[in-house]
Amino acid sequence: MCGIVGVIARTPVNQLIYDALLLLQHRGQDAAGIVTMQGTKCFMHKARGMVRDVFRTRNMRALPGNVGLGQVRYPTAGNAYSEEEAQPFYVNAPFGIVLVHNGNLTNAQALKAELFDIDRRHINTESDTEVLINILAHELELAARDLPLTPAEVFKAVAAVHQRVKGSYAVVALIAGHGLLAFRDPYGIRPLCLGEGPDGEIMVASESVAVEGVGFKPQRDVAPGEAIFVDMAGTVHARQCAANPTLNPCIFEYVYLARPDSVMDGISVYQARLNLGETLAQRLISTMPPNEIDVVIPIPESSRPSAMQLAQKIGKPYREGFVKNRYVGRTFIMPGQSVRKKSVRQKLNAIGVEFKGRNVLLVDDSIVRGTTSKEIVQMAREAGARRVYMASAAPPVRFPNVYGIDMPTKEELVAHGRTIAEIREFIGADQLIYQDVDAMKRVIGALNPKLAGFEASCFDGRYITGDVSAADFASIEAQRRLQFDEDEESNRSRLALQSGEAA
Repeated sequence: MCGIVGVIARTPVNQLIYDALLLLQHRGQDAAGIVTMQGTKCFMHKARGMVRDVFRTRNMRALPGNVGLGQVRYPTAGNAYSEEEAQPFYVNAPFGIVLVHNGNLTNAQALKAELFDIDRRHINTESDTEVLINILAHELELAARDLPLTPAEVFKAVAAVHQRVKGSYAVVALIAGHGLLAFRDPYGIRPLCLGEGPDGEIMVASESVAVEGVGFKPQRDVAPGEAIFVDMAGTVHARQCAANPTLNPCIFEYVYLARPDSVMDGISVYQARLNLGETLAQRLISTMPPNEIDVVIPIPESSRPSAMQLAQKIGKPYREGFVKNRYVGRTFIMPGQSVRKKSVRQKLNAIGVEFKGRNVLLVDDSIVRGTTSKEIVQMAREAGARRVYMASAAPPVRFPNVYGIDMPTKEELVAHGRTIAEIREFIGADQLIYQDVDAMKRVIGALNPKLAGFEASCFDGRYITGDVSAADFASIEAQRRLQFDEDEESNRSRLALQSGEAA
């Protein structure tokens, strides 16, 4: 999961992109980058860290031009601590291309071999984004050989990319001197929308909140398999470039990843979470007597709409029992388990009066690894709760995700190979209620009947691209274990350095 944005305008775009990235910060907190273009020259700044820390006044002044793109990174492939793997990526031929990508390529290793052996292109990092930009560059070179680069050649190249690349990808690219290109995988797994500014500026972004937040008007979502090319005059060209596109957005976007004030593929994220709360209430009533609950308390912040709706349906008071420190990032997307676990108590503090002597129902958007839930249940007990029940607005996360969410190995998933009773025991709750998979799909899907379905592999184990094998999982898990070791070593090094500075 990353956040991406691209803008083509008549005035400098550096501040527009910066503001849009702030609105997408929830999608990635590991690194940030911006590229702008003036004429055919590119200007880039990227580094590890949050948007407000990466870009200072001197960096913004060094980003001139009326065309640009940006990204906030949350690493799902490659090295979380490598600044070389921060996006955007650049290749100088053909034309000069800069690219940002949200998603995860499932055939990246095979493509890397093809690029080296057949296309004669070298990949220098473990990032699948570098693979993707080189595939696009190669296909653009083939499509436009001895021809002017027109939208037709651009769309021909994107069609070839769709044929070669597997997995999830929402892409924004700049082609030096020619314009801005955006496209989405044929299943529409990762989101991408189109907006227009008051003076005819064009923006593409991961979520509508980034478009609206900078004063643009959302126009529509980029369709699965569709490519949009905006030339330097600001004219928008669009074409379907995939053979059999179907709309199957990632359902975890609605559960957790996206901001509640976004509308994605015609579905209000906020309304989707209200609907999840309603079906979760029905599930709870069939599991335990609601009169055993004194108060409903959300785990800030994604679960609030679901918790409010649940509390209303079962006729129990809704209370804010945890105060969130807004200056600590989202624990789910922090690299390294030790950092994630330590941050829980830095991030949340219990309000004792809401817990003392009460039977509390804690509502979370999902339970992935279980370590955060375990800490929070313990915090509720320490605050004086008599009994602690836990409800998840999402079903059990039992399967690896290969499409850009940071939960790729079975060993990390608390629900994999465990019964509900065993999960309840692990997190220390007195009762545990999960959302039903079919109910989740039904109530979110009802908000847009045009959807073909959802990418919900982490819940149902169905991988819609149809190219994921046992060997792929073994490779992903090996890479993940290596990354985990690197994360832990980096964390130890940082702690040692901090201790030395303190001394």
